[in-house]
Amino acid sequence: MSILQSLTPPTGLRVAVTAGAAGIGRAIATGFQQAGAHVHVCDIDAAAVADARAAGFGAMECDAADPEQARAFFAAARADMGGFDVVIANAGIAGPTLAIADVDDAAWDRTLEVNLRGAYLAAHHAAADLIASRGSFVAISSVAGRLGFALRTPYAASKWGVVGLAKSLAVEWGPQGVRANAILPGIVKGPRIERVIAARAQQLGQSYAETEVQALEKVWLRRMVAPEDIAAMCLFLSSPGGANITGQALSVCAGVEGL
Repeated sequence: MSILQSLTPPTGLRVAVTAGAAGIGRAIATGFQQAGAHVHVCDIDAAAVADARAAGFGAMECDAADPEQARAFFAAARADMGGFDVVIANAGIAGPTLAIADVDDAAWDRTLEVNLRGAYLAAHHAAADLIASRGSFVAISSVAGRLGFALRTPYAASKWGVVGLAKSLAVEWGPQGVRANAILPGIVKGPRIERVIAARAQQLGQSYAETEVQALEKVWLRRMVAPEDIAAMCLFLSSPGGANITGQALSVCAGVEGL
């Protein structure tokens, strides 16, 4: 196998992506589909799930943070594909943009449920399959998983937790040939970051444009990354060239130095 060939995932991989019907998750699912994988996605958005089915994905409406719904999704995907070679725990929400004194318990709990418990449930339900296939588990964290993030403490705390989960799984699963990593996206183009910037602008009492400029001033390349950039890293980690990468928190962020 040439070095160039080693950068491409083998065809026929069995892939599950949580929150995979839209946004970053859809880009990841599409990348694997283009590489010849069998892909199942779940998503809380019924319209996005219907669109994913029309695009040829196995798709199920599912709250990835709900234990029973997560179990049902992985059971259905397993029944169709016969197991998993790659699992991408992508489900996440932004959580509130508030000073810690103003964050209520319900908002805190929901942010950690989706972002951290959702990743745990993906690992929990796919563990036996990944061990059987000596597969790859990737959890989508955030640059907020390595930096402090004022006014976004529930989000940052959950994303630090996701990194800890991935690193711990790498140690636990390593002797059985399974790799686990976290990807830390930076400012990713799309409707979600637009909502985040708008909320932060409102909290700071300034314009959207001013808040966006301030955010990009802390990025070395002075630009956002694309969802496809995150997908490319997922594919690399699932390729022969990524076979010895495990327990890592890999930033795909254009060089974010602060939040």
